[in-house]
Amino acid sequence: MSLAERQWGGINRFRIQCRNRVRVEGGSRTGRGRVAGAAGESRTGRGDRGRVENGSRTSSKTGSRAARTITPVIHDISATTLLLLCLAAAAAGWIDAVVGGGGLLQLPALLVGLPHVAPAYVLGTNKAVSIVGTSAAAITYTRKAPLDVRTAVRIGLAAAGGSLAGAFFAAGIDSAVLRPLIMVVLLAVLAFVLLRPAFGTAPATGPATRARVLTAILVAGLGIGFYDGLIGPGTGTFLVLTLVAILHMDMVTASATAKVVNVCTNAGALITFSAQGTVLWQLAAPMALFNLIGGATGARMALKRGSGFVRVVLVVVVVALVAKLGYDQWGG
Repeated sequence: MSLAERQWGGINRFRIQCRNRVRVEGGSRTGRGRVAGAAGESRTGRGDRGRVENGSRTSSKTGSRAARTITPVIHDISATTLLLLCLAAAAAGWIDAVVGGGGLLQLPALLVGLPHVAPAYVLGTNKAVSIVGTSAAAITYTRKAPLDVRTAVRIGLAAAGGSLAGAFFAAGIDSAVLRPLIMVVLLAVLAFVLLRPAFGTAPATGPATRARVLTAILVAGLGIGFYDGLIGPGTGTFLVLTLVAILHMDMVTASATAKVVNVCTNAGALITFSAQGTVLWQLAAPMALFNLIGGATGARMALKRGSGFVRVVLVVVVVALVAKLGYDQWGG
């Protein structure tokens, strides 16, 4: 091999070594860059996790504060307020058992006693209390009054359906438009009852015909049930008057039937409120006990004193209902 060929071969070997060295160093730098990038991503990930954890803690604190703001605190109710609410529940149970309309007393009492509680909780608690006294009155009546349970349940199921429909339309209808009409009807009913002393005092003449029962299901069930879901006050009173007028019941039997119907409507409403979590059970429990006592006592008194006594209470409740609706319309 000549000198020129040996020199050319040495130059080629040097080029190959330099090229290999550059590749190794480049790969090393790339590896170090990837490691550094991974470390940076790790630090970024830790930062993101810190932000997520801080956000979670902040959200949790905010949510807990909101929950404390929305959910009523039962132990903040004073003993005096609790006692007055229980007494109001007992009186409402008595009125409801005799002729209906106990909500005219119990619901305003809850609104006054719980001024900082959302209305949904007041309505849900009112239903939880009312169903206990109404059930007690219904059981008392069914044991001693000549009650057609089958007819009462059929009217009650229709009323439950009407109540659901009324609640559905309640958001889109201004109750202020309906109140004057209801007041006119009540005043007409009051005049009719006062001018006809025998209304509701005569015993039933016999079993009602199928046509009358169907009419009662439509009017007392669907119609008054719809009113109960739409507005509500005086539903029990309307039921008693309608049952006397359509089925020719005496006042005691009409009150007994109305209690069974009320149990059905209250049960449907209570299921809805319970599902929404808007029932103050700790408050409802003691009030329900007093409402039960009032309901059982009112039913026994109505059975003992007869239709004349129920008729007098009915007139008083209708007058109170007219006054309440008038105040809501023009004074509230």
